[in-house]
Amino acid sequence: MINKQNLWFLTLITLILVLSIYYITMPNELLITAKKTTPKEEPSTTTTVEEVSSLVAMRVSLEEERQTVMDDLQKKLTTEDVTNEEKNNVYEQLKYLNEVQGKEEALEKSIKEKYKLDCFVKIDNSNVDIVCISEKHDNTLANNLMRLVQENYKNKMFITIKFQKK
Repeated sequence: MINKQNLWFLTLITLILVLSIYYITMPNELLITAKKTTPKEEPSTTTTVEEVSSLVAMRVSLEEERQTVMDDLQKKLTTEDVTNEEKNNVYEQLKYLNEVQGKEEALEKSIKEKYKLDCFVKIDNSNVDIVCISEKHDNTLANNLMRLVQENYKNKMFITIKFQKK
């Protein structure tokens, strides 16, 4: 005869087993979207940042473009039809995009610190496009910016500097 304690134990084990099977058979897309929608903690301190709207628009446009590319690559990565070699290539592309994004942010930060300029940096393979907000369009400043960027790379980069007024 089964007593109450054994009955509860069997019920809990059955529930755990059913939930485990459900989790294992769940499609990967649901897991990825669940991870993306988890709320992120916001910093407790607030800071006021003033930026030129054209720079913000360029950043948003670039982020949207990269996000769609990354989403497509992540879908390929989770698809079962793709071979391991293709998955490795997709992973390398995702890794490259993250590295490029980090380099862009680092360059923007170093330009801001060294020359006190608001700027937008976009890296596309060996091309580096920089848009700076400045009242004066100075050739020596452009040359200094080019040197600053080229110092971060071993290979020759094709650097374009564009100045905009506020």
